[in-house]
Amino acid sequence: MAGRYFDEWTVGDHIAHDIRRTVTETDNLLFSALSHNPQPLHLDAEYAAGTEFGRIVVNGTFTFALTVGLSVGDTTLGTLVTNLGYDKVTMPKPVFIGDTLRVETEVTELRRSNSRPDAGIVTFRHITLNQRDEIVCQCLRMAMLKVKMS
Repeated sequence: MAGRYFDEWTVGDHIAHDIRRTVTETDNLLFSALSHNPQPLHLDAEYAAGTEFGRIVVNGTFTFALTVGLSVGDTTLGTLVTNLGYDKVTMPKPVFIGDTLRVETEVTELRRSNSRPDAGIVTFRHITLNQRDEIVCQCLRMAMLKVKMS
């Protein structure tokens, strides 16, 4: 099992996730189409060329989804009860096709569940960086995790 149980975490734990992902044109196109997002900044090269960015900007919700996805293997894979929510999602820099993204995670809070004695809530701070070490996405994720059975 790759993910950790609630009681295996401590506040301040930090992970630099090994998996990286280079964003492709197909990623952006499919995600935008699947989510019914017709924003020309994400899909129309001619339109995007006329913006301050000068090229297509990757759909921000794809970047956010990839942020969470790249972290799952080391954090909650097999130990997750449910994700309870996301907070403070910011995207301080744009992502472009061809950028390679990586994620770092820090545990910022731990608390036992009041309603489930077999679970606890971990707050993860995920930070996504591009190949230039610029932060392109960050968020807090509150995840309810199983307690390790002894």
